[in-house]
Amino acid sequence: MNNNTIAAVIVFSLYHFTAGAQLNVPKYEIGAGIGAYVYQGDLTPSFSGSFRTMRVGINIHGSKIMSRSFMVRANLAFAGLRGDDAGYDDPEYRKQRAFNFRSPLFEVTGQLVWNPLGKNYDDKGFSPYLFGGAGFSFLKVKRDYSNFNAAYFGESSDIGARLAVDETQRLPRVQPVVPVGIGVRYNLSSRIAVNAESSYRFVFTDYLDGFSQSVNPQKDDHYHSTSVGIIYRIGKKNLLDCPVIRY
Repeated sequence: MNNNTIAAVIVFSLYHFTAGAQLNVPKYEIGAGIGAYVYQGDLTPSFSGSFRTMRVGINIHGSKIMSRSFMVRANLAFAGLRGDDAGYDDPEYRKQRAFNFRSPLFEVTGQLVWNPLGKNYDDKGFSPYLFGGAGFSFLKVKRDYSNFNAAYFGESSDIGARLAVDETQRLPRVQPVVPVGIGVRYNLSSRIAVNAESSYRFVFTDYLDGFSQSVNPQKDDHYHSTSVGIIYRIGKKNLLDCPVIRY
């Protein structure tokens, strides 16, 4: 066997060894989490949203690991949203206006997850990540103004007329949503990790709470969530426990 043949055999063997090693890394993850969902809109005086009326939600997700730094994730969330003027003493008029709403929430999104430290294949330790994507929120908004005190605002107020305009508007049932967020995970082993993340949703409607003209028609409504969860990694490890070449 001449030198050229020997070299060809070595190159061929190394190629298949490294290719096989790359196939023996985890490729998928599944996970679940629980957290708080917070409405942010016209029925709360706080810029950060209505924490007094936050609702518990759960999410389940599946991810495909694309590289050391990137994965794509499909996420389903089951939660609720609620806001209530009467929950706030300041400013005083909110208890008298007493608008409120509630809605179940089902959210479907696709997301790109970026691990800036390139630790998608690590077995142990902390790593931060950022994510963003797009999808849809499915809602069933129930607005309520039955406790509205018109006498408090007086005959000169036009809230009643503007409320009548809101009544003519069809409330959103399926709404495009853009989630962006940040998280951190801790890999307990080659299979199990725990994570915590916060996600802000851009929602392109001012009727998420059922009110617009009668409150503040200049701003859209949004919501955000913070959750903790557990992740299970699926896929084989490098069976020979050798360094794996990843691109």
